[in-house]
Amino acid sequence: MIPDLSDYKWIVPDIVWEIDEYIDLEKIRKALPDSEDLAKLAPDFDKIVESLSLLKDFFTTGHKLVSEVIEASDPLLLLGSPGETAFRATDPGSESDKPYRKGLLGELILLQQQIQEHEEEARRAAGQYSTSHAQQKRKVSDKEKIDQLQEELLHTQLKYQRILERLEKENKELRKLVLQKDDKGIHHRKLKKSLIDMYSEVLDVLSDYDASYNTQDHLPRVVVVGDQSAGKTSVLEMIAQARIFPRGSGEMMTRSPVKVTLSEGPHHVALFKDSSREFDLTKEEDLAALRHEIELRMRKNVKEGCTVSPETISLNVKGPGLQRMVLVDLPGVINTVTSGMAPDTKETIFSISKAYMQNPNAIILCIQDGSVDAERSIVTDLVSQMDPHGRRTIFVLTKVDLAEKNVASPSRIQQIIEGKLFPMKALGYFAVVTGKGNNSESIEAIRDYEEEFFQNSKLLKTSMLKAHQVTTRNLSLAVSDCFWKMVRESVEQQADSFKATRFNLETEWKNNYPRLRELDRDELFEKAKNEILDEVISLSQVTPKHWEEILQQSLWERVSTHVIENIYLPAAQTMNSGTFNTTVDIKLKQWTDKQLPNKAVEVAWETLQEEFSRFMTEPKGKEHDDIFDKLKEAVKEETIKRHKWNDFAEDSLRVIQHNALEDRSISDKQQWDAAIYFMEEALQARLKDTENAIENMVGPDWKKRWLYWKNRTQEQCVHNETKNELEKMLKCNEEHPAYLASDEITTVRKNLESRGVEVDPSLIKDTWHQVYRRHFLKTALNHCNLCRRGFYYYQRHFVDSELECNDVVLFWRIQRMLAITANTLRQQLTNTEVRRLEKNVKEVLEDFAEDSEKKVKLLTGKRAQLAEDLKKVREIQEKLDAFIEALHQEK
Repeated sequence: MIPDLSDYKWIVPDIVWEIDEYIDLEKIRKALPDSEDLAKLAPDFDKIVESLSLLKDFFTTGHKLVSEVIEASDPLLLLGSPGETAFRATDPGSESDKPYRKGLLGELILLQQQIQEHEEEARRAAGQYSTSHAQQKRKVSDKEKIDQLQEELLHTQLKYQRILERLEKENKELRKLVLQKDDKGIHHRKLKKSLIDMYSEVLDVLSDYDASYNTQDHLPRVVVVGDQSAGKTSVLEMIAQARIFPRGSGEMMTRSPVKVTLSEGPHHVALFKDSSREFDLTKEEDLAALRHEIELRMRKNVKEGCTVSPETISLNVKGPGLQRMVLVDLPGVINTVTSGMAPDTKETIFSISKAYMQNPNAIILCIQDGSVDAERSIVTDLVSQMDPHGRRTIFVLTKVDLAEKNVASPSRIQQIIEGKLFPMKALGYFAVVTGKGNNSESIEAIRDYEEEFFQNSKLLKTSMLKAHQVTTRNLSLAVSDCFWKMVRESVEQQADSFKATRFNLETEWKNNYPRLRELDRDELFEKAKNEILDEVISLSQVTPKHWEEILQQSLWERVSTHVIENIYLPAAQTMNSGTFNTTVDIKLKQWTDKQLPNKAVEVAWETLQEEFSRFMTEPKGKEHDDIFDKLKEAVKEETIKRHKWNDFAEDSLRVIQHNALEDRSISDKQQWDAAIYFMEEALQARLKDTENAIENMVGPDWKKRWLYWKNRTQEQCVHNETKNELEKMLKCNEEHPAYLASDEITTVRKNLESRGVEVDPSLIKDTWHQVYRRHFLKTALNHCNLCRRGFYYYQRHFVDSELECNDVVLFWRIQRMLAITANTLRQQLTNTEVRRLEKNVKEVLEDFAEDSEKKVKLLTGKRAQLAEDLKKVREIQEKLDAFIEALHQEK
């Protein structure tokens, strides 16, 4: 069942095909002396056999590594043309008498067989020696041959060591190549989401979950803590195999927690949780852009007046050979707050660190600077408080190269690594070197420097440090193993706690809202959005008649005061019809040029707002849901704020209004009667207002005083006496002009003084204004009644008639202008403004849909929050269940 690897010779390193050139087996066999000579020499064959046993173990380990290479390369063996079989069984009867030479595995097995034959031959020689040991003698020349044999064996071992190192490197490149081809879709199959990505999504959802139901997030993470500038970020970069974090000289660079999810992938890339942009970590420009983006996000998270922030930045890093885990880089612990920092910076960093470390399943990666005195460490006390038994702490000593140079006693480093110097316990202790202090160094250069340092370090040569306790590579493997062990032990318990929380929430919903669907804020917003859009559509379905009626009524309410006070009353004071018409024309022209179009547009915009507000706020009966009221009000206000009326409407409206007011022709009796009715309504409304003003001025009459027990004030009594005196004057001269002469004011004042009433001339004028106004309006109403039969005289231009009805013609012109203006504004509303308003509503809704904070602010109440919590808990539980299932499958 061994596959035929002949088509994949290009994968195997060249050194494998040239292995026979490096090992001369015939020479080794000839170098062995005869059994008789061996008996004479009497060498220590026990040591030789022991060396060969070690060599066998070495090749057994090499065989396992090659098996892992072949197993990791399985996807590549599946590559091939669609018509060929993916696996080809080895045929024993075929021409391949040397089946193992067709592939990488066969070649290495052949090498192992040769070494085994060599070992058996040596064992036989040792046996022959043991049978004739007493009869033989040692020769010096043969001893030299045995020494030469031992040197050959040692040389062979070193060559195989290099071969295995190259195979390990080729294995990494091969996995990358396979993943790249798989990533390009050669297999045409859907790739499953990786286990670590699934776990990272669970953590992201949990970070947004409001733990208001005592279900805390106890899922494992690797929390990286340490003193400021202790090398935390550098250790994390070595594990991620890329220099991805902002760096500075001694200043605080990590201002908020950064969650880094490491996973294996074909390309070495990084991307943020909330962005689709991929940063290529093999390119320096992308690395610089990534560091800049992280720095910008940190500064954005930090609120004004603060130095650090508890908000987490989520970053995914993928690449070939990365260990799968989730790490959180925290701000460095400081001892003193320096200038430029917020006063509470130290306490905030401590609270952030404790919040992450108090998770009972969090793995604490405690970073200690080896180049400074251990007594200056702050973080070790903090870690020992959170994990006093050291069951989930891994201690890392950085900058060991500087420590070895500067520390007078190397045993002090040994005490740190053995956990005897600090009052803290840990699962494991590691020593690493993360560079020479040069920010421009590459990860490869740092790794080479680290390996070279430890190979030559006295700490290893004197056995102060063990080989598995050094290098970031060993640290990464140990942290990953510890992380996944903790995940497997705790994830199911966490899933059970969320199942219980879900049951409690669902029970609460059924008890409080038994007939309502569980709609979270997004779903509630969509429902409200549909209602609002339906209401806007209803606005476009308002009939033209309704629009024109409300526009005409609103416009007349806005301009009626100006028409009566500034146009009709001044013109009515003239003595003849010619002067009346001239005055009216001048004032109408001035009014149309300056004020009327602007007033009309204001009225139209206000009318549109009122109708829009009416549709948005009026109750819908039993279907009305008050949870949407705040949202609808906010949408209405924002839409009205954004909507601007078309400025070109005023210019075209001015021309239309001017032409309408120029037209004086009343074509039939119906229009004449409509103008009289309009005039009567306007004058009666003014007369009513005037009567109310006089009543407030003079106080209640005798009937109200008797029935309602009301009295007049002293001022009202004076006004009443003045009113009575002025009414007597009007009865004597009903055609009195609108203004009192000075002698008339004096006469009125003296008449009142004769009755003991002291009055001021200004009071007489104010009272006269209201008294004359009432007299004029009553006279105008009587004249209007006489003009009901004046249409015949109007047609003859009032020739041979004492009746003149120019005021009716004025009100006809005003009425026609109002109707034409309302029609024009209605067309602009229905054709343009309603559509623009609908467009603005949609834009506002789209903006609100993207603003989560606004949704939380506008969709409030227990119902919305409970549905939101239910959605989050279900999402967390589903992701946890999927992750647990995938975890079991991988196991």
